[in-house]
Amino acid sequence: MVEKVIMSWSGGKDSTLALYYLLRDPRYRVVGLLTTFTQGYERVSMSGIRFPLLQAQAQAIGLPLRPVWIPQDASNDTYEGAMRQALNTLTQEGVRIAAFGDLFLEDVRAYRERMLDQIGWHALFPLWKRPTPLVAQEVLSLGFKAIVVCVDTQVLPPSFAGREFDQNLLADLPPGVDPCGENGEFHTFVYQGPLFRHPVLFTPGQRVVRGRWAYCDLVPEQAPTG
Repeated sequence: MVEKVIMSWSGGKDSTLALYYLLRDPRYRVVGLLTTFTQGYERVSMSGIRFPLLQAQAQAIGLPLRPVWIPQDASNDTYEGAMRQALNTLTQEGVRIAAFGDLFLEDVRAYRERMLDQIGWHALFPLWKRPTPLVAQEVLSLGFKAIVVCVDTQVLPPSFAGREFDQNLLADLPPGVDPCGENGEFHTFVYQGPLFRHPVLFTPGQRVVRGRWAYCDLVPEQAPTG
């Protein structure tokens, strides 16, 4: 029996590669992309990517975006409550599996599995324990294109925000920085690749530093018509 899966979606390279494999697995049918956004800012809570860009990304991939809205400065309890509500809605649609792009953080996996188990769900980790240097190279070799949207300035210079995720960036990463940013060193936005029916158009905008985080804003562009 083919099982329905919701993809936990950041818009970045790891969740994109995980989705790439899930869509080729005959055991599963991906029914949407689940993303947490912050109310008022209208941006992805983790990376600051604008809501319209995630909408455009989902449209280019051909899957519905399922936004989960949380208030600014939301507590973990508030986040978990909003997520449970979203998953309970999906349960009514016959979904009981969530997939994630996590690579090796055992505590993150245990947390996700524990939260899902409370509502009778299961977790999938298509990329689990793959060596991260190989994952980074696979993202590039498959033809995905991504831009760095957020960096932790405690481990990377702010100038990395706004750079293309490519071989040059990988070569410039300081020792100890994971090539996939799995420890939170950086976050990306994928705008083109084999899953995309067309590129997601944007213009790199303002670069800002807030606390320990440096961001490069991406301003959505409209596709030309006619």
